[in-house]
Amino acid sequence: MAAMVLAATRLLRGSSSWGRSRLRFGTPAYRRFSSGGAYPNIPLSSPLPGVPKPVFATVDGQEKFETKITTLDNGLRVASQNKFGQFCTVGILINSGSRYEAKYLSGIAHFLEKLAFSSTDRFGSKDEILLTLEKHGGICDCQTSRDTTMYAVSADSKGLETVVGLLADVVLHPQLTDEEIEMTRMAVQFELEDLNMRPDPEPLLTEMIHEAAYRENTVGLHRFCPTENIAKINREVLYSYLRNYYTPDRMVLAGVGVEHERLLECAIKHLLGAHPAWGSEAAVQVDRSVAQYTGGIAKLERDMSNVSLGPAPFPELTHIMIGLESCSFLEADFIPFAVLNMMMGGGGSFSAGGPGKGMFTRLYLNVLNRHHWMYNATSYHHSYEDTGLLCIHASADPRQVREMVEIITREFVLTAGTVDVVELERAKTQLMSMLMMNLEARPVIFEDVGRQVLATRSRKLPHELCALIRDVKPEDIKRVASKMLRGKPAVAALGDLTDLPTYEHVQAALSSKDGRLPRIYRLFR
Repeated sequence: MAAMVLAATRLLRGSSSWGRSRLRFGTPAYRRFSSGGAYPNIPLSSPLPGVPKPVFATVDGQEKFETKITTLDNGLRVASQNKFGQFCTVGILINSGSRYEAKYLSGIAHFLEKLAFSSTDRFGSKDEILLTLEKHGGICDCQTSRDTTMYAVSADSKGLETVVGLLADVVLHPQLTDEEIEMTRMAVQFELEDLNMRPDPEPLLTEMIHEAAYRENTVGLHRFCPTENIAKINREVLYSYLRNYYTPDRMVLAGVGVEHERLLECAIKHLLGAHPAWGSEAAVQVDRSVAQYTGGIAKLERDMSNVSLGPAPFPELTHIMIGLESCSFLEADFIPFAVLNMMMGGGGSFSAGGPGKGMFTRLYLNVLNRHHWMYNATSYHHSYEDTGLLCIHASADPRQVREMVEIITREFVLTAGTVDVVELERAKTQLMSMLMMNLEARPVIFEDVGRQVLATRSRKLPHELCALIRDVKPEDIKRVASKMLRGKPAVAALGDLTDLPTYEHVQAALSSKDGRLPRIYRLFR
């Protein structure tokens, strides 16, 4: 404080360095601005005479370049989308996942996700791989879903050949040593324990709703490795699976932020004619089953009173998820279902924000705002190449489970009713906004390119998807909702299920005009 006062005093006395220089050199020269002499009477709103007319960039909402796709002789597809920037995201997506494990031990895809970027023929350990990527400022990741496995690297574009060579080695030449498999067993065991202990039940409920909706087939198979299979999965089992599903015709090499010709050269060098570690025998047991929606219920009775201990413990809740079959992402009705999901929206009771955060969606206005005891009501849409599932997840006190289920069934039934034009336009705008905002990120563009090319051998650009979203009309929502309500429901329930309505009652409520559960009259409670 004293220093500030001293500086101010010196400045006022003219004893600062600026003050001394002014005294030494006299009054500083003043610059003549354009408003002072050359054009004295021209307002800022008018163009200056004699100055060339500026040419501004025009924006028409469409990308001037498209995704380039080339198929190699071995069936592998190479897809790229150029993007300005120093870094690129490159990866290999494979048509492989838990839905293809019907003839194998369940949990192989889960193991392969944990084993990714471990030792290969060229790299002795995961550390060597990470050090190689570090030279190009790179990071790596592997994710598996029910139908896709994705190996991805983000790095400096100058290291493209190194990155593609590394990816080819990781995917086609993993050593899968006994030590690595043992470490993976420990990691999987820990993840399963964490899944059952975490306060957020959404991953477990998603697993359960798929199990109920597609009983023992395709996307209904376990995504996480069952505890009893952890010790059974070994190198031979993994290589047997890889031999059938890690084939070039089931792969896409996708890149964002790279020149297509360069990516193609690297693919030909490292992936064309490569001999995988498990041999070059032709795949013989490829599962081409189509998903069979069965509907049904999956229940897990559990004491949720001590899920989150601490100074402010989480209240005991019962979690319910109700789903109905929608459609695959290859069908035209996929877009209306996506708009319907956005229209339902929802979230937690403590979510904050305005219209952009979904506060005007149906599950907020009709559920969370009207029923203070509801802790959560959120809509989800899971879509695959041959089926889809629209779900609503709700949480409440165990004593209000029956009322909660009735509120959710009522919201499902109302989807086939009148659709307000304003709420539809808001949902469409929000969906387009979310789509465009997510596609700002390079890794998201990479995943979008890879997944679309893997499923359809082509890619719809964002402006094409936005045009399809704009075309959705109220009658489209009503049509797809009516079709959805004709199917059997899938129900997943977790927690204290004493007051849970029977599956038949839930089905009856969804078939009724008002979504109400059948009345139960009891003499004694």
